[in-house]
Amino acid sequence: MQRATRHRARVRCHLMQWLSWGTPSSNQPPLVLLHGWMDVGASFQFVVDALPQPRWVLAPDLRGFGGSMGTRQDHFFFPDYLADLDAWLDITCAEHAIDLLGHSMGGHVAMLYAGVRPARVRRLINVEGYGMAATQASDAPARYARWLDDLQALRRGDKNLRPYPNLQAVATRLQQTNPRLPADKASWLARHWAKRDAHGQWHIAGSAAHKVSSAQLFRVDEVLAVYAAIKAPTLLLEAAHDSLPAWWRGRYTRDEFYQRLGAVRQLSRHLITGAGHMVHHDQPAAVAGHVAAHTA
Repeated sequence: MQRATRHRARVRCHLMQWLSWGTPSSNQPPLVLLHGWMDVGASFQFVVDALPQPRWVLAPDLRGFGGSMGTRQDHFFFPDYLADLDAWLDITCAEHAIDLLGHSMGGHVAMLYAGVRPARVRRLINVEGYGMAATQASDAPARYARWLDDLQALRRGDKNLRPYPNLQAVATRLQQTNPRLPADKASWLARHWAKRDAHGQWHIAGSAAHKVSSAQLFRVDEVLAVYAAIKAPTLLLEAAHDSLPAWWRGRYTRDEFYQRLGAVRQLSRHLITGAGHMVHHDQPAAVAGHVAAHTA
């Protein structure tokens, strides 16, 4: 297992943590990896280990996750992920155009960033990053009301994340979410995915405020405009197992996402068999192989 180096620096208004593997190279841009919701940068360790050639890899803990939880917030504003990434890149690799990969929520962040800052992204890889179901202006009253209700629930403690008595319980939780995850990987991830408190209990390293609904509408017309501005050759990696029906109950499908991808200029797609949504855990060698080929 390649050893990661841990870094911390103030980025905008909060302390941000990231991991790095390898060393900077004049021949190859950095590979930046963005994790998904309730995940951490260390989640990509298995992919880094499977890369056919060593390279400089950076994986931040996004705002409100892992080691980047220093600022207390009662909700999260999605564009902050783009602003944090932009400022963090100025600190870590301002002189480079990057190869950017994002998984799930991180995949959506990566797609948006590549359209907003096209000159900063040389190659783009989206792993199971579908964005959200479309909303309409008429959804706004109920959406704002739900946001206010969720903020009240957070203040009451109703949205607190439950603790775990030990690391084995955390690993078991990871395997319940992803039955394909073997015990050794679950045990390794548990130490990065959760933190122990002063009473010996373990808590997921993610803010409970992430469970607060967004007050923002998800405007597909805006997303399409951003996708159309992406200049980087783009690769979509998907699990053969489709997770969207379980999440959206028919309100959002892969076919709808594929229609959105029509706005992307240079796009290739690959299905990875033997994997669910956590493709980078289930088939890290396959993901690493596609990354190496796409960024060569």
